[in-house]
Amino acid sequence: MKINKYFPFAFVYFFVNSLALPFGVTYTALLAPFFYCWILLTRKKEIVFPFVIILTPFIIMQVLYVDVVRKIYFYSLLNVIFVYIFCQAVYTFLNVCGDVEKIFRRLLIINFILCLVSIILYFTPWNNIVWIQQELTKGVNDFRRLKLFTYEASYYATLFVPLFCFYSLQYFFRKNELKGWLLLPMIFLPVALSFSFGVMAALLLSGLLTFVFYFPLLVRKRRVFNGLIFFSLFSLAATGIIYFFFRNSFFVLRLVNIFSGRDSSGKGRTSDAFFLANKLLEKKDEYWGVGFGQIKIIGSDVIRHYYMYGENFVATIPNAVAETYTILGWTGVTLRMCVEIFFFFQTRVWRNYYRLWLFLFMFLFQFAGSFITNVAEYVIWILAFTNVFSQFDVKQKVSVTPPLLPAIA
Repeated sequence: MKINKYFPFAFVYFFVNSLALPFGVTYTALLAPFFYCWILLTRKKEIVFPFVIILTPFIIMQVLYVDVVRKIYFYSLLNVIFVYIFCQAVYTFLNVCGDVEKIFRRLLIINFILCLVSIILYFTPWNNIVWIQQELTKGVNDFRRLKLFTYEASYYATLFVPLFCFYSLQYFFRKNELKGWLLLPMIFLPVALSFSFGVMAALLLSGLLTFVFYFPLLVRKRRVFNGLIFFSLFSLAATGIIYFFFRNSFFVLRLVNIFSGRDSSGKGRTSDAFFLANKLLEKKDEYWGVGFGQIKIIGSDVIRHYYMYGENFVATIPNAVAETYTILGWTGVTLRMCVEIFFFFQTRVWRNYYRLWLFLFMFLFQFAGSFITNVAEYVIWILAFTNVFSQFDVKQKVSVTPPLLPAIA
């Protein structure tokens, strides 16, 4: 079997990208110089300079702060540029690779095999290799969640989102090559084992919104309609069983904590994130932010005092929008929203089921998790703005291929 020349990079990105590296640093970001040269040779276009020009006003305003730690600032800025170069490499890859679907299929199969191996490892002393043990919610301690070789279970679940949406749509539209009885466990098991409520909730809500948006078209498709009926009946039955027989389970306890506002993870990624962002911005300029890499410096005391942490922790804002707001201020978060809305209309996302589902997922999820250098997030955005899988076009007779994104995409 011939291996696609791009597959090794896809394998590294999906399975071992952050293995043994500090939080926020990835091998694909470290390979940025290589990717940059490849992009120049492939697209014959400079990509970094326009991005730096956009960041220049922020850099000028932020380096003038009296107490900014410039070494950390420019190190973090360089990491952001590396992540940007990788994003450009992903976009270029999607435009030059002729068999992205085959790469998706291999990733899905390898991931499923690793999930099965992980289940076996769960019952051995080596479970910490692929499982993370942490407090799930108040009252549920030392709970194990699948992370494979990533640093955290939610990150792993986010990585899997493009595959989940792709093969879910394949199944519902009867385009799947794998048998349904095998495909469904392959796409649902990883998400279930990661037990990421944020990812699962965003997938479910964005999927429902996509269905509602295309209701007149989708309701006519028999498998989609039957799937909706089955899912509704299954949900009712599962809710009843859990309520009557498993009322004290960790699943119910976390749901209760989430809706009562006592879930530390949920609060930390949502309301607490924006509260702490405002606290940190009180120390700097709310319009230009605190600057790259400065959250861990000026936020250390604020976050430690708020959560009553000990000395050994790294200050972070675990929410993409809140972190953008903290680092780049109102100017940066407004720019972020404008870019997302611009490309939504520029690339006509609504003309493709897959792209709309990914866009809605990421738009929702950015308010409930992630971080500003999360390459898994940016890959989802790029897939949402690039028409790679035309089999999911809403109208097959209409060409929906968008123009090449600008260099700042």
